[in-house]
Amino acid sequence: MQKIDLKKTLKHLYLPSANQLTQVDVAPMNYLMVDGTGDPNTEKSYREAIEALFTLSYTLKFMSKKGLLAVDYGVMPLEGLWWADDMATFNVEDKSNWKWTLMIMQPDFITPEMIATAMVEVREKKNPVALPNVRFEVFAEGLAAQTLHIGPFAEEGPTVERVHRFIADSGYQRVGKHHEIYLSDIRKADPKKWKTVIRQPMQ
Repeated sequence: MQKIDLKKTLKHLYLPSANQLTQVDVAPMNYLMVDGTGDPNTEKSYREAIEALFTLSYTLKFMSKKGLLAVDYGVMPLEGLWWADDMATFNVEDKSNWKWTLMIMQPDFITPEMIATAMVEVREKKNPVALPNVRFEVFAEGLAAQTLHIGPFAEEGPTVERVHRFIADSGYQRVGKHHEIYLSDIRKADPKKWKTVIRQPMQ
């Protein structure tokens, strides 16, 4: 059986250093996605989206491992795109108007047909509330700046500012949506040790 470590293969995207800011060119990749709105700390649909994404992703992993592909891989971390219709109102004090897309990257050998089969299996076994909202989509992010934030989400502000300053100092401007990749299991890890990739597309 073939085993793939996607985090290692894509180390430059998923395991950056917290000690430096880097410029990356993110190739188009396949994702399971769910859209939503509201404060992630209080919005029930946010938790429901996470449940649906991980349940489906793990089902696909086991299908790949036990099926004709015979390929084993680690499920990739949760990622989030964040924005507001009026970015002037996008602040950490009031998250009620935030919009988000939660997503989990899928290996390129996961096909729409496999996802359709997995959806049926998940619906029959667990049927998470947000399952009908999951879609499979190619996301092309392109050129971006990123670094690693270590600590609680509420303390990301200075790290985000460093990324924005790096973009400006490099002669670029910000485009697209604020992007975070959650490398830690926040249910178990000390908030002081949470690891989050902070990424911002630029042009």
